[in-house]
Amino acid sequence: MSGHRWVARAAAGAMAVALTVAGGAVAQADDDIASLSAEQIADRSRDALLGVSSLHLSVRGDLDGSGEGMSVDLTLDRDGNCAGGVDMGDDGSVEIVKRADDVWLKPDKAFWETHVPTGGSTFDTILDGRYMKAKADDPRLLTVTEICDLDTYRKLITDNADAAGRGTLTKGRETEVNGAPVVPVTRARGDERVTVYVATEGEPYPVRITVRGTGEEGAVSFSGFDRPVPAETPSADETVDVTALLGRSVKPV
Repeated sequence: MSGHRWVARAAAGAMAVALTVAGGAVAQADDDIASLSAEQIADRSRDALLGVSSLHLSVRGDLDGSGEGMSVDLTLDRDGNCAGGVDMGDDGSVEIVKRADDVWLKPDKAFWETHVPTGGSTFDTILDGRYMKAKADDPRLLTVTEICDLDTYRKLITDNADAAGRGTLTKGRETEVNGAPVVPVTRARGDERVTVYVATEGEPYPVRITVRGTGEEGAVSFSGFDRPVPAETPSADETVDVTALLGRSVKPV
């Protein structure tokens, strides 16, 4: 099941973009975000992102220079619950639901054929459109379940704050994202340009981040701040136990 690694890479790559937009000391509160310096706006957006209990993450494009376009739509919280999926186009997709101690995954046929060439088609036939269910601490699936925990990304942002501070940071003119007012802040490092669009009304959340650089082009959107993850989980009729599917001899991913 080594193919599960790209599921984690896709979502982790999206959040890693957030590391490049802020670093340094926490800025003082100010009601007029747009009047602050680029560094202060970046700090405020980072702190706002770190403070949320849940959010919706949407990714489009190639964020790691691999040449593989991806899309991620995932709602997740700090309790490790999540719902959504990752799509790698011709390389397949996986639907993900995690609630408390259980996780459900539904890879499509292309995923099995691409990432599990030996036996993948058999797994797809056995599942027949159903989810495979496992305990969240199953070592075979840890690279997937870790992406469901918002605290995983919060730690990445905190641990990498100093490294994120490298590069030239500039503030652009106020504009709109999805009809809401924002101010863009761009960090330039070599050929890479990362722009974060920070809300100027309400909390200074980063609502969109765009990446442009050699071999990289994509966008990350954040929304649904502090809204709960959908609680619905697949029924027993929609699931197959992962042990019955994979067997106990399968090595951890």
